[in-house]
Amino acid sequence: MTINLDGKVAIVTGAGNGLGRSHALALAARGAKVVVNELGGDRTGVGKSSAPAEEVVKLITEAGGEAFHHGANVTNYAEVEDMVQQTMDKWGRVDILINNAGILRDKSFAKMPLEDFQACVDVHLMGSVNCTKAVWGIMREQEYGRVVMTTSSSGMYGNFGQANYGAAKMGVLGLMNTLVQESAKYDIAINALAPTAATRMTEGLMPEDFTKLLSPEAVTAAAVYLCSDQAPNNTILCAGAGGYAVAAMYETDGIFLSPEEQNPDVIAERWDEITDTSKNAKLASGAEQSQKFVLKALAELEAQS
Repeated sequence: MTINLDGKVAIVTGAGNGLGRSHALALAARGAKVVVNELGGDRTGVGKSSAPAEEVVKLITEAGGEAFHHGANVTNYAEVEDMVQQTMDKWGRVDILINNAGILRDKSFAKMPLEDFQACVDVHLMGSVNCTKAVWGIMREQEYGRVVMTTSSSGMYGNFGQANYGAAKMGVLGLMNTLVQESAKYDIAINALAPTAATRMTEGLMPEDFTKLLSPEAVTAAAVYLCSDQAPNNTILCAGAGGYAVAAMYETDGIFLSPEEQNPDVIAERWDEITDTSKNAKLASGAEQSQKFVLKALAELEAQS
């Protein structure tokens, strides 16, 4: 199977460097027209430069593709709207959005200024919200769309010194989970990419031997798949160093407690049953959890009657 993106229009945020650059080049190589979004700051979000994005546009156009740069700050909805409007004016549609823009402001939680926490949430979470909101009506009207959130193992599993980054990266998964419920009939597939790659965002954080294995291109292979007609939906695809896996949240089957038993002492006594993973299930929506507990209660009450 060969993934072909001819005629598709893609917006990639944070596309001047690292993973975003790799994603933009790969999408263009597969036939997509690409908006190279890049503010051009350093990895903490400070500064501004169009040079990195202009280089990406040049590489795409020299290879025979179509691209333009837009310097929208993803935390500014008006600028994001302008970027989307320019895309519509030029190409008439938006098929693909990769929410890749990000910053790092690592510190232990005790030492982290709240401004650094807010900045990470603004870029990673609200940046994804802003960009997705700006294309949402377009994708619904054309009844087609592919949205890729960029999450992280730091959000799913935690990482020392990254409370801000981890919280934001877990937040985009909550966004994805709900948007999937609201977009099912419009052929809008929404997935998340959990990358491990050596970029300027990870400089000094990994041994050199590791960074040689962690090429951005390995992650981009997964990103392009999530942008294709063959993409799954509501999936977290993890990629790095040639490894690919799917992460998911599962819930134990749990137990039922009668009103008389519903106290912390009984919960403590039956903790092993509550945490038994032998009947783990992946729930498709929050409503399924409520349904599971209600059905469990009804079954128990019926058995007692």
